[in-house]
Amino acid sequence: MMRDATTMEPPGTAAPEADAPSDADLIAAINRGDAGAFTTLYHRHKSWVANLARRFTGDPDLALDVLQDTFLYLLRKFPGFQLTAQLKTFLYPAVRNFSIAARRKAARYQASPETVESALASLTTPPMSSDAELVAQVLARLPEDTRELLRLRFVDGLKLDELALAMDLPLGTVKSRLHYALQTLRSDPHTTILFEP
Repeated sequence: MMRDATTMEPPGTAAPEADAPSDADLIAAINRGDAGAFTTLYHRHKSWVANLARRFTGDPDLALDVLQDTFLYLLRKFPGFQLTAQLKTFLYPAVRNFSIAARRKAARYQASPETVESALASLTTPPMSSDAELVAQVLARLPEDTRELLRLRFVDGLKLDELALAMDLPLGTVKSRLHYALQTLRSDPHTTILFEP
C-alpha cells in the first residue's frame, strides 16, 4: 500500500504549506479515524524516512522495506497515539531498528563472491569529486554513531534535545560527541575550509 518506487529525494522533509495542518493536527485527525490524514502524514515524511533508512542499510530496496515497516509501526499506534516531540524524533529509533533487522536478514541471503564481483564490475558509478572524497575520508575516521549525530544535526536539522531523545543518549553526551566531531573536522587540513568565514 505505502511501498512505492518513488525516487528518493534529498534528505529532509518538505515543509508543510502555510495553510496545511501540522503533524500534531494530522495525528489528532488520525486518532478520530481520518484515514486521509495518515496518508498526508505519510507523504510528508516518506522521503526523510526512506533516506534515513538508505543511510542505515546502504540499499535502496531495503530502505523501501524499512519505509513500509516504519509507517506500519506508526499506524499500529493509533488510535491513542500522542506526539510529545517532533515526528522525526519519534520515528528515528524505529527506522534505525528496522534497518538493522533488514540488514541482518539480507546478510543471510548473500550472493556468491563471483556474482558480487561481476555486479561490481558492471557498475558505472561516477567518481566523487576530490573535495567530497576527502570529506568522506575524514568522516569515515569518526565512529559511526558520531557520523550519525552529525547527519541528524546538520542534514536533518534536529535540535540537540531532539538528538538526545532520538538516540536515547544524555544531552551532555550528545554535546560532547558533536564537539569532538567538529573539532576533528576543524583540525583536519582537508576539511578546514568548511569552517572558514
